[in-house]
Amino acid sequence: MPEGSARSGSTLDIPRLDPQSTFRDLAYAALKRAITAMDIYAHPEEIRLDERRLSEGLGVSRTPIREAMTLLEQEGFVRTLPRRGIFVVRKSKRELVDIITVMAALEGMAARLAALSASADDIAELRRLMDAFHDGPNGDEGRERLDEYSTANIAFHQAIIRMSGCTLLAEMTENLFIHMRAIRKITIHQDNRAARSIVDHRRIIEALEARDPERAERLAREHTLGLAAHVEQHGDFFDPDPSVSSPAGLTRGSARVPEMAGSSPAMTIK
Repeated sequence: MPEGSARSGSTLDIPRLDPQSTFRDLAYAALKRAITAMDIYAHPEEIRLDERRLSEGLGVSRTPIREAMTLLEQEGFVRTLPRRGIFVVRKSKRELVDIITVMAALEGMAARLAALSASADDIAELRRLMDAFHDGPNGDEGRERLDEYSTANIAFHQAIIRMSGCTLLAEMTENLFIHMRAIRKITIHQDNRAARSIVDHRRIIEALEARDPERAERLAREHTLGLAAHVEQHGDFFDPDPSVSSPAGLTRGSARVPEMAGSSPAMTIK
């Protein structure tokens, strides 16, 4: 990639920190929010985090940045490679299929609990979310309309988890969200999956409206397992080309904050 080339899709949008709390905690929360919001599979290069640029961008010393990175590494968001740097973790195709399979079980249980205890207003909001696409996800606006549905699709799945009313379920899915969000965002554009997604979502909503926990659980689980099958069959693109991003060449993915140089995706704080 040419010198100074930047990818705007990888911008970190982080506000400066409030010194009322510990800098470590604030840096951890800000970085976790920013990393979770990134589309980490949109390009083949690894994404490297630069301590100095993060320190400058957040307005704190490098010590709380290092402490925050330690916490993020323990949670599986980043990894440290000696003499190479700190990188945002990306999963292989096999690992992603495993993540989706686990999410299928968790979302199935969330749908079961939602059928039993979610409010009528929350269920009605889910229907309104899908009714906005009653003419299909493509419409007259083409890709722009599909992008809108991609956002609605992610919101639908987040709502099911929230409507379960189970705090532990929400906590268990939180650290998987960075990968699930990226997977759903990419695959919704493939193989007419958006149209099938709308049909599946409407059936899940019908089960919730009927207060049928068994059917809601089965439909939600099968819906997400369908995504696992799709990635299993078509997801080779999730495994980066070794010539682009291999253990020996991870420095190609250098990303610095607030600006980037070299062949890496851009990561800026604004």
